Order: sequence, then C-alpha cells, then structure tokens
Amino acid sequence: MNNLSLRIGLTPNSDCNYLPNEQEQLGVVMDEHWLSPVGYNILLSSGYRRSGRAIYKPMCELCSACTPLRVDCPNFVASKSQKRQLNKMKKFRWEFKAKLDEEWFPLYERYIRLRHSTGSMYPANKEQFFEFCTAVWMDTLFLHVYDDDKLIAIAVTDVFENALSAVYSFFEPDSTLSLGTLCVLYQIQYSQQTGRKWLYPGYQIDDCKAMNYKVRFQPHQKLILGDWQ
Repeated sequence: MNNLSLRIGLTPNSDCNYLPNEQEQLGVVMDEHWLSPVGYNILLSSGYRRSGRAIYKPMCELCSACTPLRVDCPNFVASKSQKRQLNKMKKFRWEFKAKLDEEWFPLYERYIRLRHSTGSMYPANKEQFFEFCTAVWMDTLFLHVYDDDKLIAIAVTDVFENALSAVYSFFEPDSTLSLGTLCVLYQIQYSQQTGRKWLYPGYQIDDCKAMNYKVRFQPHQKLILGDWQ
C-alpha cells in the first residue's frame, strides 16, 4: 500500500438494526485503493468490516456499543458447551469451497423465510445475496456443512494470509442444534489447520442477544480505544 490516504464518507443517521432507541451512522471508505485483500486486511485490523464491496465502520455520535473482536485461533480452547456441541456433530462433514453448491439457494430461501421474514433480506434473492456477501476484489470461500449428503449450513468467509473474517452464515432453520456456533468452530479449525492466527467474527454488541455470542470463543481480543486488548 503506497498510498495510505483514507477518506471517509458518513451515512445519514438511521435507526439502529441492533439496539432499540439508538441511531446508527457509518463511516464508509471512499478511496478505491483500499478495496483489495491487502487494503482490507489493514482496515479489518483497525476495526472496519465489509458489506458487499463497501468497507465501513460504525461512527455513531452517541453510541460506541459495536466493539471489534477477534479470536486467537492457535490458542483457542473450546468451552464445555462447545465441546458438547462438537461431539454431537462429529457425524457432520465440512469443507471450504470456492463456489456454492447447487443446493445452496433452497437452504438460504428457507432460512430467510423462517428466521428473517421481517428483515431487509426477505424475500430471498440471489442477486441481493451476492451483492451483500461478496466483492469482486476480495478472496472469499464458502464453508459447506453436510449431514450425510444433505447441505445444512453455509458460512461465507473472507480469506487473508494470516486471518479469516466471517461475513454471513445461514443454516437449516428447523435444526435444534447450534449450527451458527458450529460454523464459527469450523472456521477456527480451518484457521488452525492452515496456520492462520485470527478469526474476525464481527462486532460484539453486549446488549444485543443476536450479536453477543462472540465472547464465548476464548481467548479473544477486543479493539478498545485503538488497541487490541
């Protein structure tokens, strides 16, 4: 990266998707030279995330609840609960692929319809999915999880030389198992197998049930006042 200028454009305030009664404002990276695996890797370690081809960071005026978090994969120790989940799911097969299996969309459609019918992703749409989850400038793999030959979960995963970043996951909505947690555990295992140090699972939001599970993966670091702690 020869040109390290970083221009940020602020989005208008809008209702927060995660915390009621809060307003959300995002800082979006304007400079095209950051839109690459190398550029995004630098920004990812500074608390930024990707949505589609855009790189952003929460820059809300009155709230700082979104805390960047990363899991230390080589030193990861599964909790008792996570060990029980892994034991239950030993029968499953998983692999990372460069392209999605043909059966992906029926699974995705069922997941959106049964779990997120009031959200912006409903009804499920292939073009919208790829626009949200992928970027032409990013190296992305798709974790596939199978029960026998049945596809039961997919986790979209950005790939860096020394890290993985979880982008989005969807899974069999009727399952009584914690398939979302399982996807994170498989991403950690893949990081260990390929010699990668970090898994970035996204922002930790303590007061949001859907976003506060990340602290269960130990050890981890949080980015606080510009320092990973």
